[in-house]
Amino acid sequence: MKRLFTLLAFLLITVTSWAAGAEQDFFRSTGKIYVVFAVILSIFVGIILLLVRIERRINRIENQINPS
Repeated sequence: MKRLFTLLAFLLITVTSWAAGAEQDFFRSTGKIYVVFAVILSIFVGIILLLVRIERRINRIENQINPS
């Protein structure tokens, strides 16, 4: 799980540094940078929630197969 958060942090840093070009000035001047940030953030949160949900299902199935 720690590796996942590290990977997501590096991806977020990469995306923000990539957006540091002329596009960022356009988005800032029109106020759409917040929309871009919200979309990226919601995608990352959705991926994390999906992974947590899958992990819980896998753990529940493993416990049903091998009760201890």
